[in-house]
Amino acid sequence: MHQFQQPSNSELATRRDLVPDQLLTACPICHNATTTATLPVEKYCPNCGYGFRIGAQERIDQLCDQFTPWDTNLTVPEKFDDAKYRKKLQDAIKQTGQQESVVTGLATIGGQTCGLGVMDPYFIMGSLGSATGEKITRLFERCTLQKRPVVMITASGGARMQEGMASLMQMAKISAAVAKHRAAGLVYIVVLTDPTTGGVTASFAMQADITLSEPHALIGFAGRRVIEQTIQQQPPKDFQQAETLMQHGWLDQIVARPALKATLAKLLKWHQPMGGLADD
Repeated sequence: MHQFQQPSNSELATRRDLVPDQLLTACPICHNATTTATLPVEKYCPNCGYGFRIGAQERIDQLCDQFTPWDTNLTVPEKFDDAKYRKKLQDAIKQTGQQESVVTGLATIGGQTCGLGVMDPYFIMGSLGSATGEKITRLFERCTLQKRPVVMITASGGARMQEGMASLMQMAKISAAVAKHRAAGLVYIVVLTDPTTGGVTASFAMQADITLSEPHALIGFAGRRVIEQTIQQQPPKDFQQAETLMQHGWLDQIVARPALKATLAKLLKWHQPMGGLADD
């Protein structure tokens, strides 16, 4: 009988090094595991429809026929000179290839032109900082002047705590720009993706004329643990999920990621402004 010989630690380490990383992608909602190689190109769970978190550029590539970025060099002001924060910013820029947690620009989606803002969950968790708020405000202001609809794709952990009040005031600043855009008779469509929380939810994420969401997206203001500690109760399991918000009238529609481009194109076609567009 062949006697099994336990491999040495060095041999085990060598074998582990030969195993490719990220062979499987597990869904955080239904826990179904899919081989990464067979994951749909849109990166959603084929079992429950949950849309995995993707970066801003990948989202733009999925949605847009054409895209021209705006305000690409707008970054955090130098007055925020905390060394740890600056290091976090540099890491985020290196990881995402973006200068801030939102990418804005002029987009064509299914043949329909609009202003587009896409938040990146991998840039300091898509947090709302002063430069983020300035870019989104300029997006709405520019689209108001040009008489264009706006589409926002939100993904955020909330206001960026490293910037204090400068971050929180972005909520009011963006909200004012949204209000002027609406007063001009222009449509604003938002797509809430996983996660949309904190100050983003408390401001422009919930101010759209049409509110869409991807399946099973986490949408809320305060975190679950904060709520549990505050009310001394345990919220339901489906608390802050898109499907629960839909049941209570907070969403207009939940749209699976493969159908999102066609849905946005249809809505934009129905709501194009009358009288033509201003020059760029």
